[in-house]
Amino acid sequence: MTAVSSGQPPQHICSIFGLGEVELVVASGAGWDGGWRLGDVVLSPVADHARAAWSARVRETLAVDAVRLARPVRASDGRYVVSGWCANTYIEGAPEPRYDEVVSLSLRLHAATAQLARPRFLMQPAVAPWADVDVFVAADRAAWETVPLRSARAVGALEGLSGDGKRSIELIGQLASLRKPVRAPDQLVHGDLFGTVLFSGSTTPAVTDLTPYWRPAVWAAGVTVVDALSWGGADEGLIGRWEDLPEWPQMLLRALLFRLAVHALHPRSTPEALPGLVRTAELVRLIL
Repeated sequence: MTAVSSGQPPQHICSIFGLGEVELVVASGAGWDGGWRLGDVVLSPVADHARAAWSARVRETLAVDAVRLARPVRASDGRYVVSGWCANTYIEGAPEPRYDEVVSLSLRLHAATAQLARPRFLMQPAVAPWADVDVFVAADRAAWETVPLRSARAVGALEGLSGDGKRSIELIGQLASLRKPVRAPDQLVHGDLFGTVLFSGSTTPAVTDLTPYWRPAVWAAGVTVVDALSWGGADEGLIGRWEDLPEWPQMLLRALLFRLAVHALHPRSTPEALPGLVRTAELVRLIL
């Protein structure tokens, strides 16, 4: 939802969020998307205004069992986002490879978000020229539509792909044939928990932002597992430890298709990311 900052927040932004007298400005570290910490507040640059404002509004009142949520700090005029910046309360902690705990947190979080309505921006198609967020919208759609990547192909997004991007497309074609219908209802989920949940010893884990998707709750847990296996060094037993979740193999499959599509479509994807996805694909095939 936010993007890496190219510089510290301007003085007028600090002032409108009530931070004009706070002198210390340091990069906030992992989990905050390149934001800047001023005392007990983090200022972060916003990539998509609608999503950032939605996340702030939800996190302002949402209560989740055994989860700390970064609460938004409103500007002096009541806004959540001002000139491309938002502010949130700082929470101590850092991402750790405690992936079973992240999956457990995902289930608790999505029990709470099940009550939320579908935001209007999640109903809108990606329109060229694509912004960063549109890549993820297109990749999400690719994993679920009848003909994978049909929407992306229609707008020319598959032209000029790199070698590893083409390999991703080939894998998507192979794996999509293993899809079966799923019955789980769609709801509001956070689709990017890997590497964004903050831990600090035995303190309750924290979530700093919400990256919204309209998919089954177990799919979001599947994305966490796919990410952890592909890039986080998670042990292979992680898949089996959550096999009792509803429609688990199919949710993992769709999560994998989503990540493969992101790899193929995102302009900043690197070849080094593909081997992990290929390894995860081999593991997922075994349970289908």
